[in-house]
Amino acid sequence: MTRWPIPEPMQQALALARAAAEAGEVPIGAVVVRDGAVIGQGGNSPRTDHDPTAHAEIAAIRDAAKALGNERLDGCELWVTLEPCAMCAGAISHARIVRLYYAASDPKGGAVEHGVRVFEHPQCLHRPEVYSGMGEAEAAELLRAFFQERR
Repeated sequence: MTRWPIPEPMQQALALARAAAEAGEVPIGAVVVRDGAVIGQGGNSPRTDHDPTAHAEIAAIRDAAKALGNERLDGCELWVTLEPCAMCAGAISHARIVRLYYAASDPKGGAVEHGVRVFEHPQCLHRPEVYSGMGEAEAAELLRAFFQERR
């Protein structure tokens, strides 16, 4: 099997995931890219911020929306290390993210290819193009190591 190089935005998301792990958070990182430039980024911080909505995707979307001065992130891509949950998938749809790239699948909590499959519902007003698997081994290993250390 040929392994392709991990694209730069996913490398940045993985670095944010590592930083989240060092802070004691579940290692998930995300970046928003527009026209090849990162305009928003975030790492998981629900425990640190005492905020159940402080997921990496939400932080990156908020950061990008502030940078653009607009709640609609037209023409933007989101790169994240783990399949988004239902809350984050809803935010992705509301933000009008054009493309979603995620590294590792999440059969337990994911809501894109698993669980409720948010983007497949007729009530979903915007559906991004979805691509998965880039950086999957690295993201999955970060998560495995994080949870193994805590067991």
